[in-house]
Formats: sequence, C-alpha cells, structure tokens
Amino acid sequence: MKTTNAAMIKQIAQAAGDFERRRTGHVPKSVTAVLSDSTLVITLHGALTPAEQALAQTPTGAAQVQEFHRQLFHNSSVPLRGEIKRITGVDVREAAVAVEMSTGVVTHVFTTGTVVQVYLLAHSVSADGWDESEAGGKS
Repeated sequence: MKTTNAAMIKQIAQAAGDFERRRTGHVPKSVTAVLSDSTLVITLHGALTPAEQALAQTPTGAAQVQEFHRQLFHNSSVPLRGEIKRITGVDVREAAVAVEMSTGVVTHVFTTGTVVQVYLLAHSVSADGWDESEAGGKS
C-alpha cells in the first residue's frame, strides 16, 4: 500500500520533532512540514531554549545561536536524513538550516540543488479563508 502525501508529511513532522528533542533536549512547540516536488521544508516552532532566546537578544549572541544550530544540524542530521528516506523512499541530496531569532523558529530545508526561499508569515492562513482565484498570482 502506497503512503499518501499527507501521511508522509505527518510522519516527517513527527520524525523531525523527535530528532530535535534527541539532538537538543528541547521539544519544539509544534512542527510543520511541506513537501512539493523535490523540496521538503520542516519548520520547528518554538525550537529555541529560553537560554538561546536570551542570548539571541544581542547581534553577537544571535550570530552565536545561528552558528551553533547550523553546526549542530550539519554534524547530526544523518539520522533525520535516514528517516526522510525511509518515509519517502528518496535520498536527501542537500540540507540546510535557518534560525529566525525573534520567533525562535528553526527551519530545515532539504532540496535537490534548487534555490529555496522560505517566508514565515505573521500567523497561519486559514484553509477556509484561502481562495486561489483571489490570490492574484500564477503558478
């Protein structure tokens, strides 16, 4: 039986949350994942510890927190890559991490060599409120 995209997304989000807990000892408030073609974006909301949030209040501290998470992700993402392959059946070719200091959001981006732009909106968009015909753009 083939796993549906929604089921894969749920499994990936769960794996990413578990990975973050094992890696840092801190449980994110929530985890979202988006899979489109060959790009997977995982967003860990509330992923910074209170100490990291305090440190990030200065430009120097924010740079230290970003570098810490970049190095930590680079050095420890192999198990998460393995889980993504197990769930999707596809190897992870590239991976990057970004940390948004003001909100404590950590974003993992897995891609196949494309440029990825990630925008964190001020709040979630209700599915009921979304009308593609009013979006004003083309895909």
